[in-house]
Amino acid sequence: MYHLTGEYECKMDAKGRIKLPAALVRQLESGTLTFFVNRGMEKCLSLFTKKTWEAKMEQIGQLNPYDPKHRQFIRFFQRGATEVVLDSSGRLLIPKHLHPYAGIKKTIVLSGILNYVEIWSKENYGIELENEPEDFSALAQEVFGNKANDYNKEN
Repeated sequence: MYHLTGEYECKMDAKGRIKLPAALVRQLESGTLTFFVNRGMEKCLSLFTKKTWEAKMEQIGQLNPYDPKHRQFIRFFQRGATEVVLDSSGRLLIPKHLHPYAGIKKTIVLSGILNYVEIWSKENYGIELENEPEDFSALAQEVFGNKANDYNKEN
């Protein structure tokens, strides 16, 4: 498992292609040419390597499609999912049918999040960052609870 980090501002060309920044490409598993992009949890898109997408589909495949909540999650997670491939110039075509959901126009921000990349319009990313909690420390305590010892572990 790898962990992607960093924020990268990119320009999308007239055909909807973006060039992946070299710093981000270096963090990906070598030989990665195929990705999956879908609608994200907020007003952004999510970009997964094929290997990560297949692992997600394996997890989702364990859900019960007869349970309405599970079925709804499956439907919303996979909505708009599209396979995309790096071209010979290292560019990805962001499917046009996903642009309106994320408000993508020309300038986008790629943000490494664990093992996937969020694709934001520059405007929506700015709005999201403005929603920073007043007390980040309290949020960390709520999320991590009694796992404080994990914070100081070295692997």
